[in-house]
Amino acid sequence: LGGMELIPILSFLLLGGKCLYCKRKLSWYYPLVEFVTGAMFVLIWVYLPTTVYLIKFVYLGIISALIVIFFSDLKYHIIPDQVQMFLFAASLFLLPLYGPIQKIFIDRVIAALLVMGPIYFLYWVTKGKGMGFGDVKLAFIIGFMFGIKAGLLVLYFAFITGAIVGIILMIFKKKGLKSKIAFGPFLVIGILVILFWRDYIFELIKKIYGV
Repeated sequence: LGGMELIPILSFLLLGGKCLYCKRKLSWYYPLVEFVTGAMFVLIWVYLPTTVYLIKFVYLGIISALIVIFFSDLKYHIIPDQVQMFLFAASLFLLPLYGPIQKIFIDRVIAALLVMGPIYFLYWVTKGKGMGFGDVKLAFIIGFMFGIKAGLLVLYFAFITGAIVGIILMIFKKKGLKSKIAFGPFLVIGILVILFWRDYIFELIKKIYGV
C-alpha cells in the first residue's frame, strides 16, 4: 500500500482491519479515534464563534488533548500527566479573551480550586477508589479554563452523563454497583457541552432561575 497506510480510516478499511505485515487484527480504537479527531477538528474550525485563527488553533490543541484523555482513561483508566500539562498550557492562551491577564489569572486559579473541590472530596472520601487523582487534576484545569460557573456546569453534565451510562450498564449487567467506571470521559463530555453550547445554556439558566 505504501503511502496509503498513512491515510486515516481508509487505510484501516483497505487492510481489512489487519496489520499489513503480520496480519494481526488491529483494534477498532484506531479508526474510531481517527474519525472522532477529524470530526471534532471540523466542528471546532467551522462552528466555534471566533474569527481569530490563533484561538482556533489553540482550541484544536485543546480538543486533541481531550481526545487523548477520553480514550486513555476509557481504556486504561489513566489520564497522562503530560497531556494534562499541555491542556493547562493551552488554556493560558485563552486568558486574554476575558480581560487583563493578571486579574483573570488570579480569578481563574480561585475558580480552579473551587471546581476541583468536589472531585477532591470524593477522591479523599473514597481513598481514590471512587475518583482518581487524575480526575482531580483535570477538574482543576476545567475550573481554570472556564471559570466557576461554567466549570461547575461541566461537573454537572459529567455527573449526569456518568449516572445515565452507569445505570444503563447495570441494567444490561455490564457493570455492578462496585464496578469501576472511568470518570475522565464524562468530564470531557461536560467540557464539550460547555464549549459548544455555553451561551445557550447560560441563557436557559437565566430564563429559568433568573441568574
